[in-house]
Amino acid sequence: MNKFFLLLIPLTILIIVLSLSGCKNLKPEKKPNEYTGSQSCRSCHEKFYQLWSNSHHGKAMQPITASFLESEVPSMEQDILIEGKKYRMIIEDTTLVCLEKDGDQLTRFTATWALGGKNVYYFLTPITKGRLQTLPLAYDLNDSAWYDNPKSAIRHFTNDIPDEAVSWKDFLYTFNTTCYSCHVSQLTTNFNMNTLTYNTLWNEAGINCETCHGPCGEHIRVCEEAGEGVIPEDLKIIITRTFTHDQHNSSCSSCHAKMRPLTSSYPPGETFFDHFDLITLENPDFYPDGRDLGENYTYTTWMQSECVQSDQLDCIHCHTSSGRYRYHGTVAEGNQACMPCHKENVSYPEAHTHHPADSEGSRCINCHMPKTKFGGMVRSDHSMRPPMPSATIEFESPNACTLCHDDMSPEWADKFVREWREHDYQAPVLYNAGLINAARENDWSNLDKMLEALDSNRMDAVFTTSLIRLLAGCESENKWTSIEKKLDHKSPLVRSAAANAMISNLRSDVIKKLLKAAKDKYRIVRLAAASSLSAVPINQFTTEEQQIVNNVLEEYRNSLITRSDNWSSHYNLGNFYHYQGQLNKAILSYETASQLYDQALEPLINSSIVYSQLNDPANAERSLQQALEIDPENEAANLNMGLLSAETGKTDMAIKYLRKVLEINPESAVSAYNLSILVSKENPDKAIEYSRQAYKSYPDNLKYGYTYAFFLNQNRQTKQATGELKLILKKNPGYVDAIFLLGNIYEESGDKQKAVSLYKESIKLESVPDQVKIQLNNKLYSLEQ
Repeated sequence: MNKFFLLLIPLTILIIVLSLSGCKNLKPEKKPNEYTGSQSCRSCHEKFYQLWSNSHHGKAMQPITASFLESEVPSMEQDILIEGKKYRMIIEDTTLVCLEKDGDQLTRFTATWALGGKNVYYFLTPITKGRLQTLPLAYDLNDSAWYDNPKSAIRHFTNDIPDEAVSWKDFLYTFNTTCYSCHVSQLTTNFNMNTLTYNTLWNEAGINCETCHGPCGEHIRVCEEAGEGVIPEDLKIIITRTFTHDQHNSSCSSCHAKMRPLTSSYPPGETFFDHFDLITLENPDFYPDGRDLGENYTYTTWMQSECVQSDQLDCIHCHTSSGRYRYHGTVAEGNQACMPCHKENVSYPEAHTHHPADSEGSRCINCHMPKTKFGGMVRSDHSMRPPMPSATIEFESPNACTLCHDDMSPEWADKFVREWREHDYQAPVLYNAGLINAARENDWSNLDKMLEALDSNRMDAVFTTSLIRLLAGCESENKWTSIEKKLDHKSPLVRSAAANAMISNLRSDVIKKLLKAAKDKYRIVRLAAASSLSAVPINQFTTEEQQIVNNVLEEYRNSLITRSDNWSSHYNLGNFYHYQGQLNKAILSYETASQLYDQALEPLINSSIVYSQLNDPANAERSLQQALEIDPENEAANLNMGLLSAETGKTDMAIKYLRKVLEINPESAVSAYNLSILVSKENPDKAIEYSRQAYKSYPDNLKYGYTYAFFLNQNRQTKQATGELKLILKKNPGYVDAIFLLGNIYEESGDKQKAVSLYKESIKLESVPDQVKIQLNNKLYSLEQ
């Protein structure tokens, strides 16, 4: 009977964090090496101060004031129904209030802060335990209309993936834990684990000068001491104009990325992958071809750009440090953004665009960076790839042609694209997207093509990382050689994905490679190596290796707790303790995760595994029941409940849950295999059906094939059983159970010569253990007598 499997899911949660409204008047003392605020920059840098103060960076978060209410948002005239309650935003003198009507009960929520301002204003209100919560009503500045914010965030996934609005009081809308340092400057979360409360503080609302330049206290001191007109040799401040392309891109991406933080803060100028992991196309928030479906904050698509991959482009080429776009104006003026690299196409646009030179169809960014809207937010596609109508046809992803010509079909656009371009530039992206889409659906029929794509190095870092992460769902051993090669890939993102995957492939030679990865230049790779190495007993390493492992495991553990207010941090810490064999600590971490977010399934499922290992089936069952109450359709919870029930002798209950798994996922080989065993006594025909289903779903697992042959033979379908066993031995001549079962079938059918031949050939195999060879020799002796 299969044991429980450990559900380890890569985190796709953007963990960000913010603050209390009562802190806006804090004025830190001006001390050397301390943050002094944007006002301290003004006396010397008035021009830049004015540019910054009115920018979307400067106003990333602002207090609700009388002037704000007068100029920015109106009262609502009608209610909006959300979660069965009526909501309306009204202005009372200098206060913005959200009214919640639940029958006769009226609740008032005062908005204290506004976020955004380019496309949308979101509003924050203080609720329990120091939390600042995003109110359910937001204001669309483009449409001049109030709207249901949680509903707007529903993803319209392809492939019938369900999605629904998250409650506005969910932790995902808690400002303190979900908007980490991207709307305020110099933030301290101040989360108390004992009381689960916040006392969050920040120096300044909005993204201030010191976010990118570092603390200015020492800079001000040396400049004042130098005297007017004298520029100190060492300005004691981060000078961004000397940044490399990577430094610029990393600094911007610390906010403009769908990522997982690895450290508690990001110092400007350091590389992105020392402080963040990046969410890629394993997440259905992206279309399979890499375009945005949900809100993904730019960096993942940016990394798909050939311009970026050339290491010749950074964000500051097109944007100022305050976030403004540099290339407004006429079409010709706007196209200067693509100079000097694309001089010919900019100089002679009609030949390239097939649109009049001065039309919007010849503006480079309209075709290469088309705008789409999600959740009220208008965003540009930063992959800069040309229009791909074929991807729209295949995967429903947006393309520039039909975004502009919205009365025409993608087939219409595709016809022109293919007429205009002799080279089929869409084909490579479509091919890669097809592999990503199949992997998302756990369709491994083209596994050979997926592995060939990995081996060929044709795919960029984003597609390569995505495929490696998705291959976690593939049970075939054939994948490992291709993934192992990526431990030496030039991209730290790819190396980290490969190192993470190795937790399921801990051969001795792989462990040696992981020890090398544990000393990688980039933190993202070291931590991924640590994650896999945590599952290896420390006594398996030499003294020198133990030092490497202990160092990287300490770095890994510290990384896991950098966001102590986020449930996923404690969930991953629980996984770490689980692998380390510290089961009681694992339980405590899982329970903390559940306490922080009672809708999280993963801590409950994994705690059930640990309880089972602690010989506590009652608590294991309790955890799984809680998980099933949250999501009765969850495959992992049903599977583990079925396996637990089987191990505790609750056969009927086990059959019920395992059948439920097959309803959810007919390709679940583990469920089908266990069902075949559970029903074999009462229903031999059903045992054959389930075992055949398991083997068909996972043909590389010869145990399933042997079980199928066993039940065939038991049900007197000897000829078919013999055929299956021969196929198994063709794949693995040393499969001992198959040797004995096929030999017994030959003996019982009177075909002793075939049995003798089988046993003699098996004895010659190095893969057959010596003890088994003794048994086979005994059988030969018996047959020959």
